[in-house]
Amino acid sequence: MRKLRNHHLAQLLMQLRFTPEDKRRKDLEAAEKLHALIDPGKQYPFDFVCFHITGFHPQGDFDHELIDGRDLRDDLERFIARLSGKLATPVSEQNERVYVTEEVAQHFKVSTKTVGRWRRRGLLARKFVFEDGVHRLGFLESTLVRFAQNHPDLVARAGAFRRLTAKERQQVIRQARSLAAKSEESRHQIIEQVSERFGLAHETVRYTLADYESRNGTSIFRKPSGRMKPTEAAELYRLYRQGLGVRQLMQRFDRSRATIYRIVNQRRAMALLAKRIDFVPSDEFLRDDARTCILGSPVRLDTPEPDKRVDPFGLVGKDLSATSNQALLPEYMQILKTTPVLNRDQEIELFRRYNFLKFLVATERHRLKLSNVSATLLVQLEGYVEQAEEIHRLLIEANLRLVVSIASKHAGDGANFAELVSKGNFALIQAVEEFDYTKGFRFSRRASLNIAKEYAKVSGRSTELTRKRAESVATIQRGLRETTADVLAIERTRQSLAEVIREELDEREQYVILHHFGLLSTSVRKKTKTLKQIGDELGLTKERIRQIELTALQKLRQCLSKEQFELLTG
Repeated sequence: MRKLRNHHLAQLLMQLRFTPEDKRRKDLEAAEKLHALIDPGKQYPFDFVCFHITGFHPQGDFDHELIDGRDLRDDLERFIARLSGKLATPVSEQNERVYVTEEVAQHFKVSTKTVGRWRRRGLLARKFVFEDGVHRLGFLESTLVRFAQNHPDLVARAGAFRRLTAKERQQVIRQARSLAAKSEESRHQIIEQVSERFGLAHETVRYTLADYESRNGTSIFRKPSGRMKPTEAAELYRLYRQGLGVRQLMQRFDRSRATIYRIVNQRRAMALLAKRIDFVPSDEFLRDDARTCILGSPVRLDTPEPDKRVDPFGLVGKDLSATSNQALLPEYMQILKTTPVLNRDQEIELFRRYNFLKFLVATERHRLKLSNVSATLLVQLEGYVEQAEEIHRLLIEANLRLVVSIASKHAGDGANFAELVSKGNFALIQAVEEFDYTKGFRFSRRASLNIAKEYAKVSGRSTELTRKRAESVATIQRGLRETTADVLAIERTRQSLAEVIREELDEREQYVILHHFGLLSTSVRKKTKTLKQIGDELGLTKERIRQIELTALQKLRQCLSKEQFELLTG
């Protein structure tokens, strides 16, 4: 199936893959309702789309990015088909009849190709499990009724397809030839006029004229002269993105292959030039050998074994059924078990690549000239965009455990677990966009802070917080306002500061830091031990313990901000 054109909608679809089933079903129904509301002649902000599907507004500034109504409707059809594929239910469980494509064609007395064209005009299909156990696209009876009511003329014209008599064929050919001689309209427009004049289906007229031209080796239509109008070029590109082949476009618009490719490449270049691309800058991007050093070799990622060693957030074997919603789906848990857990080096390398690829696109796309688009450069830049999006997906999936870990802590106090996961995933996506890998921090810290801020805003009937949780969130917010580097605030949202230290230091260094600063007790800086006490316990001198502590603090200085470091050692 073709990709969704809108990047944000594609990200939303990916995010919903990791949302519990009940929530996904509600979002699927909401997407179908939204599809019926879209006016192809208008433009819509992504914030509007996201809110209608999920019920909440995404993080980030999306207002400046408007989605063309026609493109949005096409993307929603693919969105619905893919999302339903993850939720395919048996036909026997439906409360109404489900038709396959062939049955729809037979019911309306049209071809299966016509049904395919109707899908591009708004006929929605879902994935179902049929009696033979095969997953196939199906059409609910209510969907067919609604489509017929909304497009009566379209259904009537398609149903009028029939074989013509010899006299009727001659009349159609004469009329088409007459119109072609008097105007410079496209083949498609002339066929539409002929079909309306004789009350025939568009496909009937098209087939009749194409058959005549093939048998007689001649063309009824004049080749259009001059440049294509902007509206025609936009329509051509829209059909191309919907999957219409170059040969079909040549016939439909009466243009040469070279002209079709020129217009398509020009439109692709325009889309790339208009695309908003933000990246985290780095001096290393400006080096002469940056491309070789950063993109020269692939990042090695190992798929983890499903054991607790690769479960840093303690999800394996954990019973989440105590939350206010049902436990995670097995499908979700399987994704968490098989997604690679990134170490510090892999994480930095992926973020470096991600931002460098976007840097290349942002700095090199000015070389695209709309008057003469370089296909080689265009393919290269689009390849960079696709690579960046793939890394973006990987970074998100590798940190889904973090979302579930934090969501499970909040869900126990009355919040809806499914919605918390959805909101947490959006916060995670925004954190990937904003994370500055050059500062040396672990990404989990920034993501935890984003997720905590998102949960602090949770309100409403389905995600209502208890008084105790509201007080806790208020405390976190006050702490964050007092100091942006408050490690204790990060501790309350992701893990204890002790866990951070265990992640960065070796076993002996951990022992010294944890006991000297009292991080093993219930509150920070309680029950601290002197260096001599720790030395006696480890059988080392006080001076040796001091050296170990200094080494450990030097390591922590690399991954903590100045304020965080002072909070630890002050």
